[in-house]
Amino acid sequence: MDHPTTYYQQNIERYQAEANALYKKTTFLSLLRILVFLLTVLGIYFTFSNWQLSAGIAIVGIVVFVALLSKYTDIKAQRALKKALIEVNETEQAIGSGNFHDRDRGQKFQDPLHFYSLDIDLFGRGSFFQFINRTVIDEGTQKLAAALKANSVDAIVQRQEAIKELASKPEWRQLYSATASLIKVETSAEKIISWLKNHKSFLPKVMKWFPYAFLGGTIIMFSLFFFQIISIGFIGYWLLLGLVITGAYLKKINDLSFHTEKVKETFKQYTLLLKQIENEVFTSDVLIEKQNIIRSESEKASVIFTKLSNALDALDNRNNLISAIFGNGFLLTDLKNSYKVEEWLAAYKDKVEDWFEVVSFFDAYNSLGNYAFNHPHYVFPTITNGEHVINAKELGHPLLKTEKRVDNDLTIDNEQFFIVTGANMAGKSTFLRTVSLHIVMANVGLPVCASSSEYNPVKLITSMRTSDSLTDDSSYFFSELTRLKFIVDAIQNEPYFIILDEILKGTNSTDKAIGSRKFVEKLVASNATGIIATHDLSLCEIEKELEEVKNYYFDAEIINDELYFDYTFKTGVCKNMNASFLLKKMEII
Repeated sequence: MDHPTTYYQQNIERYQAEANALYKKTTFLSLLRILVFLLTVLGIYFTFSNWQLSAGIAIVGIVVFVALLSKYTDIKAQRALKKALIEVNETEQAIGSGNFHDRDRGQKFQDPLHFYSLDIDLFGRGSFFQFINRTVIDEGTQKLAAALKANSVDAIVQRQEAIKELASKPEWRQLYSATASLIKVETSAEKIISWLKNHKSFLPKVMKWFPYAFLGGTIIMFSLFFFQIISIGFIGYWLLLGLVITGAYLKKINDLSFHTEKVKETFKQYTLLLKQIENEVFTSDVLIEKQNIIRSESEKASVIFTKLSNALDALDNRNNLISAIFGNGFLLTDLKNSYKVEEWLAAYKDKVEDWFEVVSFFDAYNSLGNYAFNHPHYVFPTITNGEHVINAKELGHPLLKTEKRVDNDLTIDNEQFFIVTGANMAGKSTFLRTVSLHIVMANVGLPVCASSSEYNPVKLITSMRTSDSLTDDSSYFFSELTRLKFIVDAIQNEPYFIILDEILKGTNSTDKAIGSRKFVEKLVASNATGIIATHDLSLCEIEKELEEVKNYYFDAEIINDELYFDYTFKTGVCKNMNASFLLKKMEII
């Protein structure tokens, strides 16, 4: 496989050429339709005296015109798909070059009470979600956000295999996204599922055959009129009878039609996506399991959805006044079509939620597979059960540009606690977020930004950003204490990797030093594993007393009257601080 950048450029050129060729075909077919129309009109004009020949020309002309129109529509749809595929590849190029800050930030998924989402730039402008998200449908977006927030350490290897397989299928992923993007839906799957569950059938079972019996009566009435046995008035009475029968259910039919009109496009979109899932060959357990959900019926889910789409299209024809009057008067079409819709709902409405979930799952996991494809040099962590929680070489932050990023080795054992010191802007907070993202990405099943990684799965919990709340009448300090209490309570139930950044900022330095020391001692006594970054060098004294605690730092140097950072993770305690230097340098003091 070519490098992603080369692959996307080649795709753009290929799909652009195919779109141009299809455009030429549509132009040719448009001109051909006009020619057929003119020839048909001329043929009818010159043979008008011979009505049999004139009628024959008209029929042939109409058939050819309709065939050309159908061909034109098909090619136009193919061209639209090619243009959507071009957009998919252009989007990848733009994001790869760093232009992604105008995309969905996922701000609605931000949760200050979550284990880590607020602290590690998971959502928001320039966030990991904004960078990775390629979902096309709302439910897929929600599922992707849920996967990033899941904090689950189960079945990681199975998720890795699913993501690896999807990474190896870029054409299938792009076709899935392009197909979904061509259909704009107004009603979410959530609302549809709610309506399906709450819908109460209103037509009796007799309506399965009654419209056909009424059609038989209509044929008989017209036959009697044709043979002049009855007058035209009886046909009128029969029409009126049909309208009266339909009218008895008109209000409920209108309500059914109102709801089905809003869900048609959603069902159409999901039908196309289900078909793509059904027709693909998967080998990983997770993907096969999802695929089997939509294959569990006697018919494929896409075929079942197509039947509903056809029934909805038929019901939609009632909006034509002539069809509504004569169709209902003579054929009871509203009753017949409504019964077909209700029959489908009764049989499959409990399955729809599962089918929607599968489509949403693939929409979300395509984003994960796409991320793995875009970063072929990243590694999938080797899942272990050894003493190391993380043993990574050249670990870096995945959102930093390669040419600017400084990678570091990290080895931290179970029940070890690191104290990280360093000057302002030396890289402490970035390092904490790098480690946090390694854990989150590894738990999701993604490759991580490292040359190698051994990982003993653990859940993550952080306290890096805290704010006061006027609405809750809570101070900054109280909010921070609440967060620390949340952490202490959580680790009593199961192991977590704890990441803290400059805790107890809301109190004086002496109180902060004492409180921070006691809090770290409590975490260590609880056999916790984690990292704390601090400016308080006195906290580093704990290393002398507790074997589990290790000191590391990020350095800053003043070279030729300029501040220099190497962003390298080193053993020991930082001695160089830069606040006074920066105050003087910026002429603040």
